[in-house]
Amino acid sequence: MSARSEHRLSFRDRCDVRRRLEYPPASTRDRYAAVFGRSRRGGDVSEPARGRREISTLRPQNDAINRYRSSDLSFPRSSSSTGKKAFVAGVADDQGFGWAISKCLAQAGCEVILGTWVPALNIFETSLRRGKFDESRKLSDGSLMEFAKVYPMDAVFDTYDDVPEEIRTNKRYAGNEKWTVAECAEQVEKDFGKIDILVHSLANGPEVAKPLLETSRNGYLAALSASSYSKVSMLQRFGPIMNKGGAAISLTYLASERIIPGYGGGMSSAKAALESDTQVLAYEAGRKWGIRVNTISAGPLGSRAAKAIGFIDDMINYSLTNAPLSEKPLTAMEIGQTAAFLCSPLASGITGSCIYVDNGLHAMGLATDAKSLERSD
Repeated sequence: MSARSEHRLSFRDRCDVRRRLEYPPASTRDRYAAVFGRSRRGGDVSEPARGRREISTLRPQNDAINRYRSSDLSFPRSSSSTGKKAFVAGVADDQGFGWAISKCLAQAGCEVILGTWVPALNIFETSLRRGKFDESRKLSDGSLMEFAKVYPMDAVFDTYDDVPEEIRTNKRYAGNEKWTVAECAEQVEKDFGKIDILVHSLANGPEVAKPLLETSRNGYLAALSASSYSKVSMLQRFGPIMNKGGAAISLTYLASERIIPGYGGGMSSAKAALESDTQVLAYEAGRKWGIRVNTISAGPLGSRAAKAIGFIDDMINYSLTNAPLSEKPLTAMEIGQTAAFLCSPLASGITGSCIYVDNGLHAMGLATDAKSLERSD
C-alpha cells in the first residue's frame, strides 16, 4: 500500500465529515440562527429561536450630528455578550463614537464601565444626572442605557509619578484622584474584578490644525502620546485583568495611509502608529493573555470633537459625493455595531485587523467630483 493511500479517508469517514458539515451541533445552529435569522440550510427560523428583537433601520444624520434613539439600534441582543464587562475610555458626551459603541455593547447585554477625561467629567456626570442624555440612552426595548460606573481618567499619564506639578495643581483636576491609567485599572479590578472588553476611543492633537511642516516636536509627540501610545499603556494595565477570549478595540482614520490635507499636527502619524501597534499588540496580547486586538477605521462624523478640526463638514460632503455608498451619511451607530461584533465571540477568529466602516470611501482611488474630470460638450 502506498503512503498516499494510507492517508486517504475511507468512504465511511468521508460520510461522517460530510454529515458534520451539513448538520452542525445544536449550539452552532442556534448561534447561526440568532445572528442571521435563518438556518444554514436556508430556511427561516422562528422569532424565539433567533433570540432577537425587531428593530427598525438606521436613520440619517441630522446636520452631521448623530442623535441616538432606540430606533437606531439594529445589533441584536445576543446571549454571547450578556453579562460581559466592558471598559470604554473616551466618552464625554452623547455624540461621538465612544457613546455609540457603549450603547451597542449595552444593547448586546454588556455591563458598560466608562473612563472619562478628568476635565470633562463634571459636565458629563451633571448632564447624565439631569437627564440631558436620556433620549440618546434609549435602547430598543425602551429602557435607558446604564453605566455601571464612571471613572475619571487621563490616558496621557501612565502613573501618578508621570503627572507634572502644573497638572496636579490644575483646578480642572481638583477633587479627583486615581485617574492615571494604572490607577484606573486598579480601581476597575477592585470594583469589578476581571473585564472582557477594552475600548480605546480617544485622541488628541494640540496642533492638529497645523500642516506637518509647521508642527513642533512637542505637538507631534503629544499627538502620538494621547492618540497612539495611550492604547499601548491601557493594554499594559488592563490586559492582566481581562478574561481569556476578551477583545480590545480602538478607532483610527484613513489619514493613516492616505493624504488628508488639514489633518495635521502629527495626527496622521499617530493613526499610522495606532494601526501598526494594533498588529503587534494582537500578537503579544494574544500570546500572553489570549485576547484579540483590532481597530476600526471610521469615516467622517460631525461629532463635537471632530468639529474642532475645522473641516469635518467638508469631509462629510466629500464622502457623500465620492463613497460607493453615497445615498446615506455614515452614522456613529454603524461604527458601534461593528465594535460590538468585533468584541463578541462571533468574531473569535478576527485579530490584528483594521476594519473599514466608511461607506467604502477607503476603496476609492479617484474623486468622482474632481474638476479635472469635467468635459465640455
